[in-house]
Amino acid sequence: MKGHRRLILVLCVALVGCGTILAYAAGPNKTSREFREQFIKNFRRTGMDTTISDAMMLRILVESARCKRGIEVGSYKGFGAINMGIGFERTGGHLFTLEIDPRRVKDCRENLKTVGLEKTVTCIEGDALKTLATLQGEFDFVFIDAVKQDYFRYFKLIEPKLKPGAVIVADNVIRSAGAMKDFLDYIQKSPNYDTVIIRASLEKRDGMSISYKIK
Repeated sequence: MKGHRRLILVLCVALVGCGTILAYAAGPNKTSREFREQFIKNFRRTGMDTTISDAMMLRILVESARCKRGIEVGSYKGFGAINMGIGFERTGGHLFTLEIDPRRVKDCRENLKTVGLEKTVTCIEGDALKTLATLQGEFDFVFIDAVKQDYFRYFKLIEPKLKPGAVIVADNVIRSAGAMKDFLDYIQKSPNYDTVIIRASLEKRDGMSISYKIK
């Protein structure tokens, strides 16, 4: 009897060991909160990437407004897209992120795949002034962070696609206010939008405009 118990114990230990080996071989759980937050923490950001606080603010905006279809103009390496993508995954939505630089498109797609968001976020290669016209349907979230003097041009291409209640965020609106004066004048004075300029992060000594489409 003791021999049977010993055999059963050995088999159980072996099975647990095999399970551990298989789990390790399968790699990390890309969709786990722990894995993603560690990836975000260790992300090698540069001055071109969205700051950590700003990226979290974007994620919270997506989640709190229960946004379903979003556009990001200016992907870079995908740091902002990952954070927004987590929000869109939770709402059951989808984000289209647009990037002109082929090398950055590759980086962005690889980073999205690393955290298991490649089905939630689509990175589109090309000049946003051309690719925006290819996006069909309505959208309820926009983040603009590309060529500053073209903000108004981007927005006018997006505006007809916006649903009432849409949230529009534009980056670098303090330090680059002069370059995007036409955009800021429009979004702040139009009766169709409520707009505020905030600083979610002091890292770049800059800020974002957040607008709500009334009608």
